[in-house]
Amino acid sequence: MADEMQNILKVFGLATFAFWLGIFLTPILTHYLYKYKCWKKTARTKALLGGEATIFNSLHKEKEVNTPRMGGILIWVITFFVISVLYILAKNFNHSELAQKLNFFSRSQTWLPLFTLISASILGLIDDLLQIKEKGGYMAGGVSLIKRIAVVALIGAVGAYWFYFKLEKSAVLIPFLGEINFGLLFIPFFILMMIALFSGGVIDGIDGLAGGIMANIFAVMSGIAFFQNQIDLAAFCAVITGALLAFLWFNIPPARFYMGETGMLGLTTTLTVVAFLTNSSIVLPIIALPLFAASGSDVIQLISKKFFGKKVFRVAPIHHHFEALGWPSYKVTMRFWVISIIFAVIGMVIILVGK
Repeated sequence: MADEMQNILKVFGLATFAFWLGIFLTPILTHYLYKYKCWKKTARTKALLGGEATIFNSLHKEKEVNTPRMGGILIWVITFFVISVLYILAKNFNHSELAQKLNFFSRSQTWLPLFTLISASILGLIDDLLQIKEKGGYMAGGVSLIKRIAVVALIGAVGAYWFYFKLEKSAVLIPFLGEINFGLLFIPFFILMMIALFSGGVIDGIDGLAGGIMANIFAVMSGIAFFQNQIDLAAFCAVITGALLAFLWFNIPPARFYMGETGMLGLTTTLTVVAFLTNSSIVLPIIALPLFAASGSDVIQLISKKFFGKKVFRVAPIHHHFEALGWPSYKVTMRFWVISIIFAVIGMVIILVGK
């Protein structure tokens, strides 16, 4: 019972600490983001297939050029800071039971998620900086889509290698049926899942939308890890959740800043790793339904326009479609939050009951 109470305090306590740290740091971050005008100087004018993005611009043109990007720095910097400080304390105070208990850096549970979060977030930061400077090969600036996919695939390959050769894991859990050994196919499956989640980053398009959805997802992943007795991983996800809630505090309408690629790219790729560590990869399309719906609507729109010359949605991703129908942005955001909570909880129940 004492250990369980310590684990609960560790997970919830660190989440709370990350939240308040984020509340303290955000005004400092936003001061510099506004001081150096870290936003796009020119709104995006072209759609993916080259046509005019008229509907999108009518909804978001002013916000795109006046609201700073790179708010996602807050999330991965806080996570890295918390895990690093607690690891250093544990190493330097070997006889402190509290220091040992709070440390959640471990080879089997949090090394790979942390590596993924930092490496992908740095790639996203480069993309954000290029967009701000309007340099690069993607629309109004930034790392080209092909290059981003290539780097994400490389990060995925590192993750797949670690799972397959270091953790000796090649099986995928099918709830209620048991594990299926993928063998070497586990590696491409892992990479494809990471790319699929990366494409879900397009959900970051309305004030408060991405922050609320990602907080829901990581909170549920923390719960799954906790019930599986992966306490370090649960603490890791809880710290991210706390940082996300701090970000969300300043991101709700009217948003003081946006997450940007440095947030979404790091979070989506890390979510892939966490899903495989918790044997929930197959259920991830349920847990992270809004992400898959956003990327799926983009794919459907592109295929329909290219091969049939018609649009399925007024504008894609799907959350902008509802805006174009006349829904206020706050209504879209809050309804997507509700959907996110419902399906994330459903996914958690499936994983915990169907193991």
